[in-house]
Amino acid sequence: MRVLVAGATGVVGRPLVGALRARGHEVSALVRDLARAPEADRVVVADVLDRAAVLSAVSAARPEVVVHQLSALRLLRDDPAAAFAQTARLRTEGTANLVEAARAAGTRRLVAQSIAFAAAPEGPPVLDEDAPLYVDAPDPGWAATVRAVAELERLVPGSGLAGVVLRYGTLYGPGTGYARDGATTLRVLAGKLPLPEGGTGITSFLHVDDAVGAAVAAVESTATGVFHATDDEPAPAAQWLPHHARALGAPPPRTVPAALAPRLLGWFTAHQLTAARGAANDRARTALGWKPLRPSWRDGLGEE
Repeated sequence: MRVLVAGATGVVGRPLVGALRARGHEVSALVRDLARAPEADRVVVADVLDRAAVLSAVSAARPEVVVHQLSALRLLRDDPAAAFAQTARLRTEGTANLVEAARAAGTRRLVAQSIAFAAAPEGPPVLDEDAPLYVDAPDPGWAATVRAVAELERLVPGSGLAGVVLRYGTLYGPGTGYARDGATTLRVLAGKLPLPEGGTGITSFLHVDDAVGAAVAAVESTATGVFHATDDEPAPAAQWLPHHARALGAPPPRTVPAALAPRLLGWFTAHQLTAARGAANDRARTALGWKPLRPSWRDGLGEE
């Protein structure tokens, strides 16, 4: 198939281009900077926020499938606010432009990246895809992020194309915040990521390789809908954070009162460690025929 990967220079997008080509697909890489483009059958250059440029680029590629892997999270270490704001634009304006361009080019299928940790902290510890999103989160930044996720998840299934939304779990592996040189890892190594009392927030992790595998499965499947792509072991912070520290040879995280966590850690990190829900992957397994090759975060977290 002819597949266009938007966001082809990212942590998932770059290896995804190679994985799709290895399976015999003809892959076009949509990039902003030609110098950073991966090896692909075709490279098309456009800023996805430039509607006219995207229409032209997608038309030139004539893809049967468009894969949306766009984010600006590479900016997180230097400017978190800018990273989240730009990613929100990519999920809203960028998605709308890709939808329009895909429809105009005769594309039949659209696969888009989302996140599995945007659910409201209500109900059981592990939630399925029907759980409400946390659009009314008390933190304005996180509320804006989740509203952008909700818009992406509205646009893709409503595009008139065969739409798939992959909600990735918290990514670990090369190029992520949990890699040896990643931002979260550096905080753990420095003893600057304490554990709020209880550590009851649940994280569903996903190795980058499994994110690539889920995207390949979504490209090749006929299923549509919203799917959690996560590992099989949703984990409370009280388990994964000490494990991460041990794997790194870092000092054990110190314990702090849960009530102080937002002030010490920031609202989102405190939420992740104290209140977040995990994400069940049953639907992706059944509908997409996908399963994680690393079913547990214990296999690799803190080791790459």
